[in-house]
Amino acid sequence: MKYYLIFTLLLLTVLTSFAQNDSTTHTLDEVIIKENRMKIPFSKSSRNISIIHRKEIETTPARSLQEILSFTPGLDVRQRGVSGVQADIGIRGGSFEQTLMLVNGIKLSDPQTGHHMVNIPVPLSSVQRIDVLKGPASRIYGQNAYAGAINIITELPDSFNLQAGLYGGDFGMRGGSFQASLPVGKFKQNIAVSHDASDGHWYNSDYSINTLFYEAGIALTNTQEIKTMLSFANRDFGANGFYTSSFPDQWESVQTSLAAISHTLEAGNTYLQTRAYWRSNKDEFRLKRNDPSFFQNQHTTNVYAIEINGRQDTDFGTVGYGLEGRQEKIDSNNLGLRERSIMGAFLEHRMNFSKFGDIRAGVYSNYYSEYGWKHFPGAELGYQLNSWLRTYANFGMSYRIPTYTDLYYVGPTNIGNDQLKPEKAINYEGGFKILKKGFRAEIVYFNRHTDNLIEWTRADTESPWVPQNFNEVTFQGIETGVQYQFTNGQNDFKLREISISYNFIDANLIEKEGIETRYSLTALRHQLITGLQLAYKENLELTAKMRYIERMSLAPYLLLDARVDFNRLKKFSFFAEISNISNTDYVEAGTVQMPGRWARAGMNFRLK
Repeated sequence: MKYYLIFTLLLLTVLTSFAQNDSTTHTLDEVIIKENRMKIPFSKSSRNISIIHRKEIETTPARSLQEILSFTPGLDVRQRGVSGVQADIGIRGGSFEQTLMLVNGIKLSDPQTGHHMVNIPVPLSSVQRIDVLKGPASRIYGQNAYAGAINIITELPDSFNLQAGLYGGDFGMRGGSFQASLPVGKFKQNIAVSHDASDGHWYNSDYSINTLFYEAGIALTNTQEIKTMLSFANRDFGANGFYTSSFPDQWESVQTSLAAISHTLEAGNTYLQTRAYWRSNKDEFRLKRNDPSFFQNQHTTNVYAIEINGRQDTDFGTVGYGLEGRQEKIDSNNLGLRERSIMGAFLEHRMNFSKFGDIRAGVYSNYYSEYGWKHFPGAELGYQLNSWLRTYANFGMSYRIPTYTDLYYVGPTNIGNDQLKPEKAINYEGGFKILKKGFRAEIVYFNRHTDNLIEWTRADTESPWVPQNFNEVTFQGIETGVQYQFTNGQNDFKLREISISYNFIDANLIEKEGIETRYSLTALRHQLITGLQLAYKENLELTAKMRYIERMSLAPYLLLDARVDFNRLKKFSFFAEISNISNTDYVEAGTVQMPGRWARAGMNFRLK
């Protein structure tokens, strides 16, 4: 590991020196972090937040949200195959059940299982930005934002634009997308569709993914707006090795629907949003693809929610407040017919205590029909040491209730435990942030102490997996990152951006004698990510990214990916990308053998 780190640091130094001889830096645009209630400039945030912009989404060698996120420091993305078929995402050593996914602030929690958390019914062409909040987000979003939260952000353009694309690649990969923004006066709307398919990179790994997305909004007055969103995604895929290696003919079909409507009032110092949404997920699983009668699961979950979120600016700072009501239902041939209710109340205050310092504190209180009241307090303290250097510290409580799969599942290889207790944790974080003339850097220490960690265990390979509570577990680590952007130089060849991040996680979870664990002891230990973007004139761009991954009880591996774009911002553009250039043999989740070297290429059409 140290040799990779040393090599990367030397490479970064050389490239930086070269770039400084040919380029000048520019100031990165300020980004506003929009939570459901508070709105804070990125430079004033007292949290470790990664932001993925539209340009990065377009130029990263990736064709799915999961692949995009795999290049984000501190995120542990475990894919089962390629192109977003299914993936589990953890933050800071946490499991996929401890990560909250959102679309425009709407929670995508699935009461059945966290495996469906990344079933995002939004085509990648409609995603404008991704905010990754590392550390406890329960104070901000409520339950299940245990180790962090990922917010997928879309936008409604003010002007007409149309985009379409096609691609193909190894393993019979093919796909296409269409996206159009069609504003009419004060009425804005955006529609997008996408299709991705493959014959599979090994036995029974074929897939077909179709996504439909529609978003619209109208300004009622200068201060009021109504928005609506409708989306649907269908995934059919061979699931060889997804959940067990004993049955290579596993198959799954998942349909996810999302509908939301909101009213927003923003006038002067007052912000108020009322929102209602519905999320539905249908999951059919077969242990033998062509023999449903052998073993089959059919689950349908429905989540209904209403939220009121507000913010008030005063002479003494900004007050955020909110109420939430949520109903979760499941109808399953395996898990039964069940439902639970969740209510929440939020209150916090942010203020400056000096010219350079600010503090933010609040609490989110949730009522669960099964567990009663739970409270998530938290506070953040930040201090601006000078115009470009900020230090901060924060703490927060977090909480996760078991899924229905954790509690009630019964199958040949997995059996739930209805005696499980909810997980709870206290989190601490402190760090420094540098923002100066195209240069960003951050170093952070975090500590998360968990009670009643839920982990799937088994006595031996012949026994089924059963979840149980571990008493106490502590995850701690260091997160570092550097990013440097350059303006165009005088030469035809230009270095546009370089980045490097290193993350270390340590856990005191000791595997009990005679008990095998499925997830916790495979969490990240070392993660090194580097990125480089070059350009030739204004037409040709090369983006290369490297990932070194070492987990706690798995063999480490190194991946190198690259992408070339030609005329990316023009009417007609072309791209080609290669994944796993080093042809590394590796597994990220379950017993799914990931593909070796593979490539894809395509073209895009853009009209404005």
